[in-house]
Amino acid sequence: MNRSSFFLPPSSTSALLARRRTLGAAVLSASAVALLGGRDALAAAAKTDARQHEADVRILNTALAAEYEAVAAYQVGAESGLLTSGVLPLAQQFQGHHREHADAIAGAVQKMGGKPVQAKAQYGFPTDKLKAEADVLRFAAGLERGAVSAYLGAVPLFADRALAQVAASILGDEAMHWAVLRQALGEAPVPSAFMS
Repeated sequence: MNRSSFFLPPSSTSALLARRRTLGAAVLSASAVALLGGRDALAAAAKTDARQHEADVRILNTALAAEYEAVAAYQVGAESGLLTSGVLPLAQQFQGHHREHADAIAGAVQKMGGKPVQAKAQYGFPTDKLKAEADVLRFAAGLERGAVSAYLGAVPLFADRALAQVAASILGDEAMHWAVLRQALGEAPVPSAFMS
């Protein structure tokens, strides 16, 4: 007890100590407060929540990196000069979708207190193998198929169910891209009843 509180009446001293305890508790983490209160299970849950939150941010950043890669890939396709006037607008539309996905994911990472990953300065795309429109479409379809698989694997990993729902929505968009690109290649747009 400090000197000034020594001269206060007992009721004022308890009020002062209560206020200090309240202010001190406000700066402690939820798990620290739970531990101090003898609530080990609650403290463990708070630590788990923090780990899950960090895991969600890592998953989002992985998705963000893939979206940036897709934006860059569609740029390569658009600039290749190999896409016809009927296909080029479609590629540009899909690139726009990937930009929207990236913006939304980067915003979510920031809102969660994380730092969004940045797009690479350069990607190692197999541009030497892109000789015809079909090559570009096959390349894009492969990326979209990979995105479908990645989101399919990520959705159940999110601790935050709202993030899982957004990822599932993006997964649906990626699947549509893949189906449209397959159809443009003359392949069955939906080759099976299940994705794996």
